[in-house]
Amino acid sequence: MATQQKKLYALMGKKKYGFSLPLTETIRIGKRKYKILIKEDEKHGTYVLWKNRRYPVEILQSRQNKFEILLNYVSYSFTIETPFSLKRKQYLSKEMGQVEEEKILAPMPGKIIEVLVREGTEINRGEPLLILEAMKMQNEINCPVNGIVTAVNVKPEVNVVKDDVMLEIRISQ
Repeated sequence: MATQQKKLYALMGKKKYGFSLPLTETIRIGKRKYKILIKEDEKHGTYVLWKNRRYPVEILQSRQNKFEILLNYVSYSFTIETPFSLKRKQYLSKEMGQVEEEKILAPMPGKIIEVLVREGTEINRGEPLLILEAMKMQNEINCPVNGIVTAVNVKPEVNVVKDDVMLEIRISQ
């Protein structure tokens, strides 16, 4: 008997990524398919193997359908939605005229080296927001969404702990 696939969506800000369960060993990005493996061993922990390179993966937080993962030392927050819950969420946000906001949380404890944006700055997904030093390494924290910076809650030389809200961004349509 063939296993039935269940369609789900991962939402990151305004971006929607569809996938099916059970997961397969291929992913589709645009029109291209790629072979990808999720592995675990004592030496490397859990990691994604893609194009013969290892990318470490760790689930930082999981509450109901909300997840935060660390993939290759970069934090990603997203929700998992069924087709029904996705339609419901879209309907409710239109009905309420909801303004969505993204909070940029500290992925790890460290010291703020440089803040690259100010309140009112228009920012695009992937652009750098600030530099966070952790374990003697400088980490560039990039923007996960398109939007406008509404609050900067940190400044250089300030220490943060994991999950401190460093910035707030109003998501652009």
